[in-house]
Amino acid sequence: MEIIEITFDNFLITTDKSKMDITAIHDFLSKYSGWSDNIPFENVKTSVDHSLNFGLFHDDKQIGFARIISDFSTIAYLGDIYVLENYRGQGLSKKLMDAVMGHPNLQGLRRWILLTSTAEWLYEKYGFTKLPKPELYMEFFNPNVYKTDK
Repeated sequence: MEIIEITFDNFLITTDKSKMDITAIHDFLSKYSGWSDNIPFENVKTSVDHSLNFGLFHDDKQIGFARIISDFSTIAYLGDIYVLENYRGQGLSKKLMDAVMGHPNLQGLRRWILLTSTAEWLYEKYGFTKLPKPELYMEFFNPNVYKTDK
């Protein structure tokens, strides 16, 4: 898959896996995300290895991230999307979403999936809606998978 790079001001959005700062991604996801607290480093590394990743950088520091799981034909899951708090309010989440939704290998998909409790206003701009028939949706969810007994 070709690497996409978008530059603006002192920012870069890239899909180049070799540029992803796994330590920075893990730090945010494991401590500040609220959806994957305590996720082990190796789990983050494996998830990045097996996904299409969008890294958002400011002066070579990773400040945001989005991850896509897809068959690149019919369906995509958008997850682990964030912009560090100090960089919010600058339109960077919109730039990141523009890059994700505009990626050439993600066009013409029948379904996108997103689970979120924040920034619904952002995702609605890209066509995401609440489930019209939630009774069709099923999941197996283990919210304690990363908890450790101490």
